[in-house]
Amino acid sequence: MSNRALAALLFASAGLASCRQAPETPQFPKAHREVAPIVNDAFSTEDARDRLGEAERVIHLAGIQPGMSVADIGAGEGYYTVRLAPVVGRRGRVLAEDIVPQTIDALGQRVHRESLDNVAIVLGEPDNPKLPANSFDRIFLVHMYHEVESPYAFLWHLREGLKPDGQIIVVDADRAPMRHGIPPRDVKCELGALGLKLVHFEPIAAGEAYYAAFKIAGPRPEPDQIQPCKGS
Repeated sequence: MSNRALAALLFASAGLASCRQAPETPQFPKAHREVAPIVNDAFSTEDARDRLGEAERVIHLAGIQPGMSVADIGAGEGYYTVRLAPVVGRRGRVLAEDIVPQTIDALGQRVHRESLDNVAIVLGEPDNPKLPANSFDRIFLVHMYHEVESPYAFLWHLREGLKPDGQIIVVDADRAPMRHGIPPRDVKCELGALGLKLVHFEPIAAGEAYYAAFKIAGPRPEPDQIQPCKGS
């Protein structure tokens, strides 16, 4: 065999080995519903939100206690983050995540300004919030789930961050995604497809807002085994 032919054979073999070793990208089902565009989280002033009493009620319903570890996904400029931090206390931890770098920068400045030493900040990805595994007592998705473009991929990664007895807390509005909400039946169906069971539901504050808490009730399915919801 000539040197040129041997070199070609070795190159081809190396390429084949590389292909075999490269991890496959998981294939997740697409959402069978509308997805809202991402908007600035300042949909109302913090004083106006406080007057509705939503955060206080949500934190109470979620059973947040000193020493807990919680994650605020889609934290925006930190409305829930700064209210969770004093409740979990010095022995507790809050992880604030968002996917917009400018928002993360603004949140970091706020955390520093308010000396919230128990808060960490992370830049996530649209379909992966980058949570450390088996770490959180509560994971909050507050007025953001309707903006998640790939809910099955997002939830597949998200649930790995829960402790075995942890809960995912969804707070949203009972209206169509393009009106920046999501019907509770769609939330229950999509989280159910990832082995998550609804354990508490109730309307909160004024208007169409609701609180829904989910726990792990079964194994996490492989991406190609997820049974997607068919939409409304």
